[in-house]
Amino acid sequence: MSEEVSASSGTQAWLSPGVAGIGGASFLADVGHEVPTSLLPSLLTSTIGAPASALGLIEGVSDALAGVARLGGGALADDPHRRRSVAVGGYATTAVLSAGIGACTSAAQVAVLRAGAWTARGLRVPARNALLADVVPAEAYGRAYGFERAMDNLGAIVGPLLAIALVGAVGTRTAIGLSVIPGLLAALAIVYAIRHTKTPHAQHRQPIRLRIRPVLQGRLGRLMIGFTAFEIGNCAATLLILRATDLFEPGRSKDHATQLALLLYVAYNAAATLVSVPAGRHGDRRGSTRVLVFGAACFGAAYVWFAVGPNGALLLAPAFVLAGVGIGCAETAQHAAVAQLAPNHIRGSAFGLLAAIQAGGNLIASTVAGILWTAISPAAAFIFLAIAMAIAMPLIGLSARHHSKPSPA
Repeated sequence: MSEEVSASSGTQAWLSPGVAGIGGASFLADVGHEVPTSLLPSLLTSTIGAPASALGLIEGVSDALAGVARLGGGALADDPHRRRSVAVGGYATTAVLSAGIGACTSAAQVAVLRAGAWTARGLRVPARNALLADVVPAEAYGRAYGFERAMDNLGAIVGPLLAIALVGAVGTRTAIGLSVIPGLLAALAIVYAIRHTKTPHAQHRQPIRLRIRPVLQGRLGRLMIGFTAFEIGNCAATLLILRATDLFEPGRSKDHATQLALLLYVAYNAAATLVSVPAGRHGDRRGSTRVLVFGAACFGAAYVWFAVGPNGALLLAPAFVLAGVGIGCAETAQHAAVAQLAPNHIRGSAFGLLAAIQAGGNLIASTVAGILWTAISPAAAFIFLAIAMAIAMPLIGLSARHHSKPSPA
């Protein structure tokens, strides 16, 4: 089946209660976990008295567990019945464990709760993405996943702002504890979405098994190669913030430079939020691969901009906006393409593999860029990332020339 589907059949409203519920869950969950994430450094180093190395170890282990959990979550999400309970349980568990960090009195306690929360978060991602494909017609996948990504990015803006407000009103520990409210509301939003989803036809429960080989067959397999190349150039946004801070610091205080960099990071998230739904709409009309190629081009241009390194906030702002447009296009296109091409019985595994590729590629991109940054220069790091995007573009584009669906498992 061709991905180049027409949007003219979109007489069915794509923004259904199910889509709205899942989008609301992404927004509320991001607000909920961004509060403890934003306040974790202060809690660990200032309140508990742990060294900065503890923060790095906790975050590194938690991110690694989340990546592994996404693969496992993919196997669980292949079953249409099981994906519902995994999604609800994942959101609720993440909320409770993250909020519990506010009561911790030692770094070890923080580590256990953070690792558990991030594992639950990883497990729920493929289930949520597969569930979204259940509640929207195939011709509107791009718009639906664009809406979900927009709501997620909006939560990434609101969450830190809420953390700032709560700290001033009730203090760090209570602020983290209160994050359970939007987190549990996210779980309720998923329940709401499920109530507006057709009940799956009665069938035998599928065994819990990650199906990698069927996912890698046909056009979907070729796209996964393109996705991998793209993710090897998709570094952590913290490197963009660090580059901006370094460029702004001459002639300014460290705090002022950091504030300017964080303002540009808000612009990055705002650009991703605004572009996600239009990118999804274009993908529904012309194909998701074109949207992903455009996203890679935006990233490549942004990286060249960061390599050149203008030191004025207004001069560097377009680079952040370009990167935000790139991530908004890319994440929307990747999710829509997987939903379009993966048969339902392996859709969870496909989303699990995509999530693992995203996590692993991000790790490689950030690690290599960090090494080049230290050994050579920041410009060398961003030139490497730009080259990776330049390589990814034709690999992604090649897959658009073939229109066969992957073979069933």
